[in-house]
Amino acid sequence: MSTATLARPRSPLTGWLAVTSLMLGIFAIVTSEILPIGLLTAIGADFGISDGITGLTMTLPGIVAAVAAPIVTLTTARLDRRVMLCVLMAVLAVADVLAAVATSYWVMLISRVLVGLTIGGFWSIGAGLAGRLMPPHAVGTATAVIFSAVPLGSVLGVPAGTFIGNLAGWRTAFLVLAALAILVLAALLMLLPPLPAHQVTSPRVLLDLLRARGATIALLATFLIVLAHFGTYTYVTPFLQDVTGLPPTAVSAVLLAYGIAGIAGNFLAGKATATRLRAAFATCGCLIAATTLLLPSVGGTTVGAVVLLVIWGLAYGGVPVCSQASFITAAPHTPEAATVVFTSSFQATFALGAFLGGRVVDSFSVSTVMICGGLTALLMAVSLWSLTKSR
Repeated sequence: MSTATLARPRSPLTGWLAVTSLMLGIFAIVTSEILPIGLLTAIGADFGISDGITGLTMTLPGIVAAVAAPIVTLTTARLDRRVMLCVLMAVLAVADVLAAVATSYWVMLISRVLVGLTIGGFWSIGAGLAGRLMPPHAVGTATAVIFSAVPLGSVLGVPAGTFIGNLAGWRTAFLVLAALAILVLAALLMLLPPLPAHQVTSPRVLLDLLRARGATIALLATFLIVLAHFGTYTYVTPFLQDVTGLPPTAVSAVLLAYGIAGIAGNFLAGKATATRLRAAFATCGCLIAATTLLLPSVGGTTVGAVVLLVIWGLAYGGVPVCSQASFITAAPHTPEAATVVFTSSFQATFALGAFLGGRVVDSFSVSTVMICGGLTALLMAVSLWSLTKSR
């Protein structure tokens, strides 16, 4: 009997509950990572710093996650995956509590480093476990359930956290996230079976993957579109408040609409990647380019801003699934390595985008960063189409 068979729960119900616990874990992680988007102004005001400097709360987790993804995966390759996931979820709870009680901005940044460590490790290990928890015929659906945590973080996590932050203070929002992390930890302990190391990813496997032409194209496309998105979306709350003129409660509603559109985009892109991966990925880039380029002129009105944010959400919802599909297509026989490279490249560019966007916001304006992001997204679409067409 194989290790994979031994690792499976004894009943379909238990299997789905285990998959759901992984989804909730990634949901808690994603929400912890991107929550500052909705609370950026409030956090900055509390510490007496600018929106651009506050954007470091988005930059640091991405940098740490990019480094942690390969390091944690390689150094813990022979350890039980259940143990690792539980340890990482406990680290997330500590990080969120630390953010809630931070007495200085430096303490806040330390908490964000811990969030980044959790992202890099949990995502790389947990995202590919569906095959060890479910029978073969249900693996595809289970994987989709796990990855639905990404748009759900935007749909439920950020709007709910922003609402709580506006109602009871941004620190309370992080305390609620800490409580969620503890509940997820308990669920993982109860529902996950022992998951001894099954597939060991080595440095050589990662290097071989990076040499593949398909992986190079996936890296370039991911770099440009994630740079464009997080260089702009990180500062969407200041834009909606300062340019559109929306109150904080209305901003929460707009972010909710954005997130709902993101779920739709996730599933639409998921279907399209099976037959038209390049077209789906390039379309996402074109739509993000169009919306961010139009925001400085059209986003001055409430209707214009809402319409563009919904289209933006629809487009970005497809980006993670298209990016990961591109890496897996380049390395179909080493899915864990593909997930590690996807996680690391995505998070590194996430951090760079938030950082560069903050510099543009502080040096020029929030409208200028939208234009820069739009041009970068357009470059991504053109590059992807040209490179894949020439293959």
